[in-house]
Amino acid sequence: MLKLIKNTELYAPQHLGKKDILLAGEKIVAIADNLDQFKTDAEVWDAKGKITTPGLIDQHIHVIGAGGKDGFSSMTPEINLSQLIACGTTTVSSLFGTDGKARSLRTLYSKVKALEQEGISAYMLCGYYGVDSLTITESIQSDMIFIDKILGCKIAISDVRSSYPTAVELLRKLRDVKVGGMIGNKKGILHVHLGNLDTKMDVLFELVNNYQFPIEHISPTHVGRTKALFDQAIEFAKLGGIIDITTGASQYTSPYKSVLYALEQGVNMDYMTFSSDGHAGLTKFDDHKNPIGVRVAPFDKNLEEVVLLIKEGNVAIEEAFKLITTNPARNLGLKHKGQIEVGFDADLCFFTEGLKLTEVFARGQQMMVNGNVIVKGNFE
Repeated sequence: MLKLIKNTELYAPQHLGKKDILLAGEKIVAIADNLDQFKTDAEVWDAKGKITTPGLIDQHIHVIGAGGKDGFSSMTPEINLSQLIACGTTTVSSLFGTDGKARSLRTLYSKVKALEQEGISAYMLCGYYGVDSLTITESIQSDMIFIDKILGCKIAISDVRSSYPTAVELLRKLRDVKVGGMIGNKKGILHVHLGNLDTKMDVLFELVNNYQFPIEHISPTHVGRTKALFDQAIEFAKLGGIIDITTGASQYTSPYKSVLYALEQGVNMDYMTFSSDGHAGLTKFDDHKNPIGVRVAPFDKNLEEVVLLIKEGNVAIEEAFKLITTNPARNLGLKHKGQIEVGFDADLCFFTEGLKLTEVFARGQQMMVNGNVIVKGNFE
């Protein structure tokens, strides 16, 4: 079935002006000023007055839940398909956090495959906070080669819950990620959770400066946790690394303000991403800052912060949307995601001129109409 989308203001994310877009199955097959020659063979939708962007990518989200720091009852639940569609997310990359015992990578793989079957695109990382990386096969390298959905490995540094890995231990994991990626035809990243210890990103600079490891395979996240950490992350980005700013958990300032600050310091927008950390377990505090329980980290803040960046920060739409489209696609090595181009997956978000999300397509299937999610998971 062909779908013809007409008269939309296209941000691919670069601004291309008013265009028609032709979809065939899960792919984008044509983009032009006028594609009326396909009208008789296609389902036609006039998107006049709408702004179109690529579908949004959340590269750090806990689709089977996370948490557990206050016992089993603090373990957060799974995410449903409709929750992702409601905030424009059409591609996710999921991972573990602190807990590598009560949860199974096989369960995560199963959820990733389920989300894929329900209509979006989903990937995952092996590993967790510890240096004893969790894998489905016998090694990180084999996971990269033989497990289709595994794009890299997760580890933690500068956190009391980490294993305090040395540069050499990280190098060995980076080697597995890189070589496994080469053989498995993937980019391969070591996704690095950053805590709030004084060591910050020191060991990552050691990997790049002392051992000359290619920086594009090192993916630091939670870089906005403190001002001192973010200042160091700015230097990492200037070396050519992509830094990931969390939108769903506590940061030293609003995520969009971190981006503005980084731009002022000379960081190119192409070297920053947003991710939600959605469904992580966060501490709930009362009005006097006393802990009173746990709450689920939100997963809908990526788009919200991008809109704030545009409306409050006066950043152009085509630049702001890079944070949740092209940049995470490049960081993860997803060559068919993050842009509206011929041959790419038909992941599309439609907005009003005021940037209110109204329609979502994932792999060519319409999932939202007039702000209402019309495709839900099997058990919703």
